[in-house]
Amino acid sequence: MEEVCEGKDFSFPKQEERILSFWAEIKAFETQLNRTQSLPEYIFYDGPPFATGLPHYGHILAGTIKDIVTRYQSLTGHHVTRRFGWDCHGLPVENEIDRKLGIKRRDDVIKMGIDAYNEECRSIVTRYVEEWEKVITRTGRWIDFKNDYKTMDLNFMETVWWVFAQLFDKGLVYKGFKVMPYSTGCRTVLSNFEAGLNYKDVPDPEIMVAFPIIGDPHDAAFMAWTTTPWTLPSNLCLCVNANLDYVKVHNKYTGKVFVVAESRLSAIPIEKPKSKVANAPAGDTKVSNPKSKSGKTENLMDSYELLEKVKGSELVQKKYQPLFNYFIEFSDTAFRVVADNYVTDDSGTGIVHCAPAFGEDDYRVCIEHQIISKGENLIVAVDDDGCFTEKITDFSGTYVKDADKYIIEAVKAKGRLVKSGSFTHSYPFCWRSDTPLIYRAVPSWFVKVEELKAKLLENNSQTYWVPDYVKEKRFHNWLENARDWAISRSRFWGTPLPVWISEDGEEIVVMDSVAKLEKLSGAKVLDLHRHNIDHITIPSSRGLKFGVLRRVDDVFDCWFESGSMPYAYIHYPFENVELFEKNFPGHFVAEGLDQTRGWFYTLMVLSTALFGKPSFRNLICNGLVLAEDGKKMSKKLKNYPSPMEVIDDYGAVSSLLVNFGNIFSLEIICHSSLLVLLL
Repeated sequence: MEEVCEGKDFSFPKQEERILSFWAEIKAFETQLNRTQSLPEYIFYDGPPFATGLPHYGHILAGTIKDIVTRYQSLTGHHVTRRFGWDCHGLPVENEIDRKLGIKRRDDVIKMGIDAYNEECRSIVTRYVEEWEKVITRTGRWIDFKNDYKTMDLNFMETVWWVFAQLFDKGLVYKGFKVMPYSTGCRTVLSNFEAGLNYKDVPDPEIMVAFPIIGDPHDAAFMAWTTTPWTLPSNLCLCVNANLDYVKVHNKYTGKVFVVAESRLSAIPIEKPKSKVANAPAGDTKVSNPKSKSGKTENLMDSYELLEKVKGSELVQKKYQPLFNYFIEFSDTAFRVVADNYVTDDSGTGIVHCAPAFGEDDYRVCIEHQIISKGENLIVAVDDDGCFTEKITDFSGTYVKDADKYIIEAVKAKGRLVKSGSFTHSYPFCWRSDTPLIYRAVPSWFVKVEELKAKLLENNSQTYWVPDYVKEKRFHNWLENARDWAISRSRFWGTPLPVWISEDGEEIVVMDSVAKLEKLSGAKVLDLHRHNIDHITIPSSRGLKFGVLRRVDDVFDCWFESGSMPYAYIHYPFENVELFEKNFPGHFVAEGLDQTRGWFYTLMVLSTALFGKPSFRNLICNGLVLAEDGKKMSKKLKNYPSPMEVIDDYGAVSSLLVNFGNIFSLEIICHSSLLVLLL
C-alpha cells in the first residue's frame, strides 16, 4: 500500500479509496472471518431495511455503530458473522408497484392476477441492492452482502411459518374482530406501533350534539362532544362515568334543557338574551361567552337554571332518540346510556358518543353492555377505501373525512347541533401513504401480547441498553401499554398465513413447514408466495363429505417477518440448531430510536412468546438524524442530499465526524467502559 502523503494536497476521499482497494485486494474482511472461525461466536442481528430506496444518513449512522462494536468483538477473540438483510415484503413494495401500474383498488390486483402482481413486486425488491452495497462499502463498514438474507426467500418464509405455528400451538393466536388503526390510502389495517410512526398537528372539527332523552319531563337532551362527526351515523349508545356528577340545566333564554357533567359546564355555550340578539349587527347571531368587567366568563347560572344533579350511575339505561335511523334494527339493545371509567371530564361534556365499528373503547363498551354481541357480524358502514357504504344512504360513496362537513350540516338541519368549531391536535397518519388514519373494526389474526405483558417487562429488565433511559422509559412504557398485535394483512406480497380452514369453519390446520404442506396436500411446493400456494387444498380429516380445507387469504404483517429474523435468517429449526441454541439470545443489536416501537418491539414479543427470553442481550439506540427542515430523513420524501456526493467531496470519516459527532458524546463515553464489559 502507498505511503500517506501529508500536506495541503492531501485528500481524505482519495486516501480512503486507497484503503478500500487494499482491503479488497487482501480480502481483509473474508480473511478475518476465516481466521476467527474457531473462536467463540458473537451473535449480531442486523435489522433488515426496505430495499425500496437508497440509504440515508440514518442508515449510515446506525451502520457505523454496528461496525465499531462488531470490529471490536472480532479483535477481542470472537467470530462475528455479519450478514446484511433485506425486508422484501409489505406495503413499501406494493405501493411502488401500485404507482407504477396505476393500481387504485384491491379489485385492480385481482383483475390483473395475483401471480402477475407478485412477480412485479419481486422484480423491484433487489433493484437497489448494488447501490446499497456501494454506499455501505464506501463508508468502510465490513458487512457480508454475498450471504445476505431476504425475507422473501423460501427458507426465511418457512421459519416464519414455524414461528406462527408455535404461537398457535401455545394458544397465543386468535382470530377476532377488533378496532384497529386503518389506512384508507393503503387499504389495510396497521399495527398500533405502525400507527405511532407518523403524527401531525392538523385541524379537525369539534361539535356538541343533542340527543333528546325519551320520556324526560323537561324534554332534556344529553349533550355529547365529538371530534369525528363522520362516526355519528354509526352511533349506538352514549357513555358516562358512573362516579361523575351530572347536572340537568335549563337555558333561561332558549328554553333548552341539557344534561352534562357538572365539571364540564364551562364548556357549554352561553347564549345571548333574545333582545340582545335582535339588536345585534346583521349576521351576529352566534353563541358567545359574555365577559364581565373583570374579564372573567359570566357566571353560567346567569344563563342556566339548575334543575337536577345526579351521579352518572343514575343515568344508565336511559333511552334517547337516535340521531340517524341507519341502525334502527338495533333499537331493542341500543340508543341507551351506559357507564365506563374511560369517560373523563378533562374535555368535552363528560358524555361520549359510541360507534362500536370505529373506536376501540366504543367496541369494548358496546360488547360489555350487550349493545352488540361479540360473535355478531358487526356492520362496518365504511368500505376499504374509507367511503360510506350503501348502509349510510345519505352519504353513500363519500370519503369519511370529506363527509364531516355534510354530516355537520345534517345535524344542524335536524336541530341537534349545539356548538361547532375546530381545533388543532396531533393526529396519526399512515407512515407510507401519508393519509389520515381512521379506526375501523376489521377481522384479523392476533397475537395475545397483553397476556405476555408481565414477562415482556421482566425480559426487558434483563437487557442492557445505551442510552439506558430509552429502555427504562420509552421502551418500558411501550411494553407496559402493549396491546394484542394484529399480525395479518389483507394484502398480496408477503408471507402467507399458513392456515387452512374447512368450509364449515370447524377444522383448522396450521402448517409449520413446507414438508407438512406437501405431505397433507400431495403437492410439490417450491415457493410460498400466495400465487404459488393459494390453489393448494387439503382433504378434510373427517371424510370426503366434508370437502377440502382452503388457505385463508391473509399474509403476515412484515413486522412479524422481521421480528422472526433471529430464527429465520439461519433457517432455524430446520438448520443450524446447535448454533442457535448455544448462542441465543443474540449478543448485540443497534438501530435508531424509532425502532423502539418497531423492530426492537417485535423482536422482544416473539422471543418472549417462543422461548420466554429476550432475543438480544445488548442494544445501542441512536437518535434520529434530521433533515435540514427538522423532519426525519425519509427515502420517500427525498429530503436529504446524496450521501455519496458528500462522501466523495469530504470523505466518509470526515462526514461521520461532522454529521454524527453526538455518538461520541460524554454520555456515550461514560457508558462505553461498562458496555464493553457486558458485550
